Amino acid sequence: MRPVFAFDPTTITRLPQPVDEVLLVIDGAITRTNRDEAAHLDLNAIRSLPAHSLHTNTVVTDGVKHFEGVLMRDLLELVGAIGTTVQARTLNNYSVDIPMSDFYDYDVVLASHMDATQLLPSGKGPLWIVYPRDQWRQLQDIRYDYRWAWQLNRLTVK
Repeated sequence: MRPVFAFDPTTITRLPQPVDEVLLVIDGAITRTNRDEAAHLDLNAIRSLPAHSLHTNTVVTDGVKHFEGVLMRDLLELVGAIGTTVQARTLNNYSVDIPMSDFYDYDVVLASHMDATQLLPSGKGPLWIVYPRDQWRQLQDIRYDYRWAWQLNRLTVK
């Protein structure tokens, strides 16, 4: 399924410059950049992608939570990712390699909001990779739990 964007990412070679605080830097094997051979994205750039939400349990919160953001596969399409693995890094120096196939096999969300509240760095923000674990039994496995990178601030496509 091809995402619908506010603009067609296949017609641009460079992304627009961020206007607000940069929340996410994507580098590595990408074809669309806007600064220093990387994609520097603010919340406006991320929100230019189609919105997506999901309800799911997590292993670090109580009960079902409502997450809002964009699909990871749409984000990777925006930057022209051409790798097979994404290394996610966080503000607290956590790092995990995630197969890109996860983002095409499941509706994995790059969440900016939980329960209608913007995620902040003092919590799980500014961004959180969230899997639809309640929809897929195989995602209720510790291997996938490690891929839920919160306080996300950098992705490297390999």
